Amino acid sequence: MSTSNPLQPRCVVAVFSPDEYGRAAVLNGETIARATGARLVVVNVTRGDSLVDTRYAHEDEVTAMLDRMAAEGLEVEVHREVVPDIAEAVLEAATQAGADLIIVGVRRRSPVGKLLLGSIAQRVILEAACPVLAVKPAV
Repeated sequence: MSTSNPLQPRCVVAVFSPDEYGRAAVLNGETIARATGARLVVVNVTRGDSLVDTRYAHEDEVTAMLDRMAAEGLEVEVHREVVPDIAEAVLEAATQAGADLIIVGVRRRSPVGKLLLGSIAQRVILEAACPVLAVKPAV
């Protein structure tokens, strides 16, 4: 990953899932990319299709998102993959893209939920080689 100023990133990676948390990550990524001229890479990695993993974004939703951004003059790359380890795949995609900043949507979890399920966002935050911005959906 790059060592540039995270306040002036050249490449922003937004972690997308088809829910309010993933959409918040992408919207923040769009805002930062527009403000700084950074390249935006949207990453959607899952353990399987939507029957297996709710984080899987259907092609029509990805196409609509890309069309909207293109109409607004924003160039976006999309990285989609089905993998056994989502956090590892996000980190690898960010490394390959040369990310200066990763944006993840986060949700409040109970202590038991943290213990039983772990957290993709937490692993990305702790293991990333660049700054990570954790965002919540607008209330």
